[in-house]
Amino acid sequence: MHLDHTHTHDGPAALSADAQRPDGSRRALRIGLGGPVGSGKTATVAALCRALRDELSLAVVTNDIYTREDAEFLLREAVLPPERITAVETGACPHTAIRDDISANLEAVEDLEDAVGPLDLILVESGGDNLTATFSKGLVDAQIFVIDVAGGDDIPRKGGPGVTTADLLVVNKTDLAPYVGSDLARMAADAKAQRAQLPVVFQSLRSETGVRDVADWVRARLAAWTA
Repeated sequence: MHLDHTHTHDGPAALSADAQRPDGSRRALRIGLGGPVGSGKTATVAALCRALRDELSLAVVTNDIYTREDAEFLLREAVLPPERITAVETGACPHTAIRDDISANLEAVEDLEDAVGPLDLILVESGGDNLTATFSKGLVDAQIFVIDVAGGDDIPRKGGPGVTTADLLVVNKTDLAPYVGSDLARMAADAKAQRAQLPVVFQSLRSETGVRDVADWVRARLAAWTA
C-alpha cells in the first residue's frame, strides 16, 4: 500500500546548501533511517543496497550503542563490499549521535567518501530508538522513519517527531498484520492525518514488491540533489 501524496519538500530547496566537499566536488546525498528497535531498519537498508548498488555508488554508516551488530549483519549479507560499510558505537542513546553530537557520524561519512568516493548516496542508520528520534540537518539531507505493524496499529495516531516530520514514513512488516491484529487501513488514515502531504509507504520485504517504493523515493531525492 502506497499513499502517493505530493511531497512538498522535494526539490533542491529542501536539501542542504552545503553540497560540496572540501576539494570542491559534490558530496554524496545523505539519507538517515531511524525508528524503534526491531522495526526493520537494517533489513530496509540491506534491501535498499541490493536494489541500488548496480546503479549508484553508495555506502552505509550504522549506529549501535555498544556493538557493531548492524554493520556485521550487512557484511554477512554481502549487500556491499566491506570497505563501503562502517559502524559507529554511540555509547549512549542512539539519538545523541544522530541529533545532538553528530561528530562521530560526520567523521564516519567523510572517511567513507575519502576512502571509496566519489559516492552518490550514503545511508546513515540510527540505532533503535523511540518515536522522538530525529536526525540533525547537519548530518543528513533527508530522513526515513521506519515503524512496523507489530508495534501496534496506534503508532501513527500517537505521532511524535519521527512519525510526523520525517521526509518519508515507512510502515514495515505489513505481512504480519493479520497475525498481530493490526488494521492497515486505520494506520493509513492516521498517518495521513498526522503527516498531511508528507509521503507514507507500506511495505513487506517478504513481498514481490519489497523495497521498491522506498527505492523509488530515494532515486527521486537523488535526482533532486544532483539537479
